[in-house]
Amino acid sequence: MWRHFHHEADIGIIGLGETLEQAFEEAAVALTAVITDPETVSCRETVALDCEAPDTELLLVDWLNAIVYEMATRRMLFRRFSVALNDNRLHATACGEAVDIRRHQPAAEVKGATYTALEIHADADGIWHAQCVVDV
Repeated sequence: MWRHFHHEADIGIIGLGETLEQAFEEAAVALTAVITDPETVSCRETVALDCEAPDTELLLVDWLNAIVYEMATRRMLFRRFSVALNDNRLHATACGEAVDIRRHQPAAEVKGATYTALEIHADADGIWHAQCVVDV
């Protein structure tokens, strides 16, 4: 449950979930989907990630930027995420594999998550939305 939205030269991502943790997980999948089809990524290696921020919105940006950093330094793509939130601390695992140019056919490079259109809320149906724009 994720989607993209148009934003000038960049791309907006939205994660949706029945819980805030699920919305963070789906926002991370939407981040991967900016680069490649997440279905093409296999779960061969798991990476642990920890973040802390003063509020939930900033935590989302830190979380997504931690993923961008791990993708760049490890030369990996991630498909599946598991997030645990405690106050404004996040502990997560990301499952993925090394980039294979032929199989993954990366369409863009994400430089980072931004504060543009940054929003986290639960709608009237209780579905959590976690969104921001990523710089490509």
